[in-house]
Amino acid sequence: MMKLNGDVGESFGQWSMGCDSELIPLLDMANIACGFHASDPDHMSQTVKLCNAHGVTIGAHPGYPDLQGFGRRSLAMARESITHSILYQVGALQAVTKHHQTCVEYIKPHGALYNDMMASDSVFDAVLQAAHTLELPLMILDTAEANTYRSLADEQGVALIMEHLPIVGI
Repeated sequence: MMKLNGDVGESFGQWSMGCDSELIPLLDMANIACGFHASDPDHMSQTVKLCNAHGVTIGAHPGYPDLQGFGRRSLAMARESITHSILYQVGALQAVTKHHQTCVEYIKPHGALYNDMMASDSVFDAVLQAAHTLELPLMILDTAEANTYRSLADEQGVALIMEHLPIVGI
């Protein structure tokens, strides 16, 4: 069965981004921004409440520390620093979800971090390390290299959730 996931909770401070209250009821899975590319504790909390109200599965959406670039710029970071950054961000969202008697059920990196993960074994390994530590599945793009990614994830004991891009123009 195909499930619809979307990136949400990307407002922060006085800046409003997206239409979460309209989008979340349509989703099966919500990738909630964790503060480094967008969001803040109050917006994370509001987004978790919306997901709970609509029975939407919560995923963490960590990104590079890049508020000005909305996490869409690749940053040169050591592998260990990428792992630590993801642990920090997902840990923040886990605390918010615990406050609302729910939990984070997977990780889907945001923007440039997601693209870099899919293009670099080193970045992929850094993300896998965080997912392994947190005992959470990792959402990745279903590509021709999927078997290689599955093999690497199996070595780390990390389950993968395969994301399929929609076919447009049919």
